[in-house]
Amino acid sequence: MTETTTDELRSWTVPVGPAERLDRALVRAFPDLSRSRVQALLAEGRARVDGEVVKPSFKVMSGQNLTLTVPPVIALELTPEQHNVPVLYEDDDLVVIVKPAGMVVHPSAGHDTGTLVHALLGQVKNLSGIGGMERPGIVHRLDGGTSGIMVVAKGDRAHRALSEQFAIHSVERRYLALIHRVPLHDRGTFRSRIWRDPNNRLKMASVVPGRKKPVIEENWDDEHDRPLRRGPGWERPEPEEDEEESLGKDAITHWTLRYRGDRVAAVECKLETGRTHQVRVHLSEAGHPILGDTTYSRRDCIPTAALRDAVTALTHPMLHAFRLAFDHPDGRRLSFTAPPPADFVEMARLIGFPLTDFGTA
Repeated sequence: MTETTTDELRSWTVPVGPAERLDRALVRAFPDLSRSRVQALLAEGRARVDGEVVKPSFKVMSGQNLTLTVPPVIALELTPEQHNVPVLYEDDDLVVIVKPAGMVVHPSAGHDTGTLVHALLGQVKNLSGIGGMERPGIVHRLDGGTSGIMVVAKGDRAHRALSEQFAIHSVERRYLALIHRVPLHDRGTFRSRIWRDPNNRLKMASVVPGRKKPVIEENWDDEHDRPLRRGPGWERPEPEEDEEESLGKDAITHWTLRYRGDRVAAVECKLETGRTHQVRVHLSEAGHPILGDTTYSRRDCIPTAALRDAVTALTHPMLHAFRLAFDHPDGRRLSFTAPPPADFVEMARLIGFPLTDFGTA
């Protein structure tokens, strides 16, 4: 890994307007930096207001001077690999691919090779870096065990445009999941705040000991635009702004029942937000963990005897991101669909779920 030592000092004077949180003001002042990147710089004490280091929630006012020290990108010395990741679309700005299940998106502890980034370096040129580190072109992620469509930026223009769309939730993302148990209703919405599980750092959760549980809406009354029934838990009051990060981030998943089986079902999930493990957490906490998801499985979810061996043999969750739609940097709306992988198709066949609506025969 190579690293240079020249930091970039940026300065911005807050214009006339209402008081605003420092972290939000910095995102507005420097649109080329993602929100997560700004949060990381704040955590390192690299932002100042009139020369003083303050909390991210500090309210800045018109006329105050903000300075931000941005360290250089760390270059990762990665070796391109040949994995033949399926490409749905490519131009000078971006490439749309289908990530295989079992492939981690970018290098991390325990994943020095075989990642999507290694594969992209072997297939695509001129990828941009983010997060203060060269994670070429990556603007969003899928869990390692999740298959499906991803868009990858090939340059800074596309990177900024796509990052902003993900930040404001204007990207359409739809997933297909095979789940334990059959939901009582045909559609609904899950709403919670998701953060890392304090008892298991490898998991995410909607519940923290000592906090009230967030709302999980399992079905919806379209006529009155309200939930018919609330799941386990109670609605907690809105957090104070200083508590916002410690209480996690809002997560909203809309779901539709696509197939009723014997103790199993298939649901389509549309993401309004994109938090880590969001679909897996929401479905599990509602009592419907995804088939093959050993991280969020429940002891009381037992498949039928006919399916038990097949479900036990699964090596990853039956979760597939089958649709992605977004605005190209040139203004065009692009949309893509991709059928699930072979093991997903086979499990769907075993439970009797016809996949004809998702590009399979």
